Amino acid sequence: MYTDHGRTGRTMARPQLEAALKALRPGDTLTVWKLDRLGRNVRGLCELLEELEHRGIFFESLTEGIDTSQSVGKLMFHILAAVAEMESNLVSERTKAGLVDLREKNGGSGAGPGRPARLSEVQRLQLVTMWSLVNPVTGKVWTIRDLAGFFSVGTSTIVRALETRQ
Repeated sequence: MYTDHGRTGRTMARPQLEAALKALRPGDTLTVWKLDRLGRNVRGLCELLEELEHRGIFFESLTEGIDTSQSVGKLMFHILAAVAEMESNLVSERTKAGLVDLREKNGGSGAGPGRPARLSEVQRLQLVTMWSLVNPVTGKVWTIRDLAGFFSVGTSTIVRALETRQ
């Protein structure tokens, strides 16, 4: 049994898949739980099936009931490979559209998808001004840590605000 943990089916380059393919001999059957776990683009899946056929190896997918030792199984393989690719593309399109919507809801704050900006525009301008002045309490220039404490945010928020100053 070969398993690529944490690897996407979008890429055909996976260490455990490569090891499984090397171990197969003519007459063997490569069995997967579900076709989209093997790959999510028609081209890669068809190339893999062609390679297996050339080597005399059959393919079987348990969930979809695909068995390429029969003509109907080969047809089902190609149909479901196309469906898997379409499904993957739809998920990608929905994700991108959702991220655009979140950015618009945040007013393009750049705080990341779904996260409001930690500093308002007024606070950001105040921060940039304070960065170039002396702290009246300490008599020294403001440090990033001082500013983070003053605005009750993390130091990375201060650094990002200073990097984007105009």
